[in-house]
Amino acid sequence: MSTTSSQSSASRIARTHEPALRTLAEVRSQAASELVVRALRKGETIDGVHINVLTTSCKTDDVSFLVTLGGTIQNRLATQEHIFAAATTGTPITRDSNFLVICASSPDFILRADILTRSKFIGRCQVFSLKDLFSVPEYVEYGVEEGTMLVAAIREFGGVTYDLAAVWDVLRKAARTPIDPFHAPPWSVGIEKRLELERAKLIRSTAVQAFEELRVPEVRIPTVLVDIRPAAQRAQYGEINGAMVVERNVLEWRFDPRSSSRVPIATRYDLRIIVICQEGYTSSLAAVSLQEIGMLNATDVIGGFKAWKEAGLPLHIPEQIYVDERDDISSVTSI
Repeated sequence: MSTTSSQSSASRIARTHEPALRTLAEVRSQAASELVVRALRKGETIDGVHINVLTTSCKTDDVSFLVTLGGTIQNRLATQEHIFAAATTGTPITRDSNFLVICASSPDFILRADILTRSKFIGRCQVFSLKDLFSVPEYVEYGVEEGTMLVAAIREFGGVTYDLAAVWDVLRKAARTPIDPFHAPPWSVGIEKRLELERAKLIRSTAVQAFEELRVPEVRIPTVLVDIRPAAQRAQYGEINGAMVVERNVLEWRFDPRSSSRVPIATRYDLRIIVICQEGYTSSLAAVSLQEIGMLNATDVIGGFKAWKEAGLPLHIPEQIYVDERDDISSVTSI
């Protein structure tokens, strides 16, 4: 055999052993499988339903890729209750919107997710119709059961910081077992129990103790009485002159040192904030909310303004006296 003939034969053999070039669909399917494998290891379980949210960068074929993701998830979790979401983030390449796919084991999950998604992204969301989905080859290819996949176009998805959290909220709520509207959900907490739990986080003050603390504050710790009652209650029952009036709906914004809307005194996290309402209920929840944003010295007045008046306390903030920690109580500085 000649050298040329041998080389030709070797070349043909080599070509027959070269791996065939993969199609775009095969590449997409492999990428989707790898994403899904990672997603299945994590996530949450709500009422026995597995949930998770995946994100991927924008592509020229966003909808096809997301539907492939959804179909892969449904195949992998065919025997399990689930509801998953996958979304593209970043600047869209071919359209003016990002895309979101939600796939589930039951049409009921999708029905609830559809309603929630539209309300979360109102004015920014367009949900694809079933006719639109059947025009996507992957939708048919993966044999998606009718009603178990939702595809939506969302403008500027990820441009708002809470977009991803909103998708998680959609899945959590959609996954919950429907309840009797006349019975409390099993995971809920009644207001009386919640009040009890929140008050356990506080060292509450009686009206007299609050008055004394305002008169003789802790060394170097500014102390302020904050009246959170609405104007109508203050007009009806009276008020304490010198108390800082901050109505409940803006309380956290006024006392978070990080907020651009804070009051001038809210520059430090050890500020002693004594919250007072009319009877000492709303103030407890408000004080805990202040603690949760970092104001750990927040507390409230037991019995509220009603208890303050019943104790016969003056309706004005007393002149504050600061005790010098180096001396005894007789050595004071008034301001």
